[in-house]
Amino acid sequence: MKKEQEMLRVNVVMITVALLAGCTMAKRPLPGPAQPAPDPVVQQRPSGPLPPSTRPAYNLAGYPKAAQEGYVDGCETAKQSAYGFKDKKRYAADTQYQMGWNDGFSICRGKHQQN
Repeated sequence: MKKEQEMLRVNVVMITVALLAGCTMAKRPLPGPAQPAPDPVVQQRPSGPLPPSTRPAYNLAGYPKAAQEGYVDGCETAKQSAYGFKDKKRYAADTQYQMGWNDGFSICRGKHQQN
């Protein structure tokens, strides 16, 4: 009988400890899934073309500046990035920009669709 009382006492202690541990754990909220910090550049993108300091860089050495700018705008538009832009007035008036935009859009669209 003494053994049974001792076993009962051990069981009661173990159950009490388990309940207290469960209550302690229940009070702490579980952390949510980690989410990346929002990109401040994307959220604050001005309308119109980007300033030169924020534009994505491409190696387009040897091409006219207007064609380089058009390529970046067209490529980023094809990739549907926050940097995508088409300067419609410039596209209509500047053949170098238009050529660059068309090339950038078609090349990057093909690469983007393959991925």
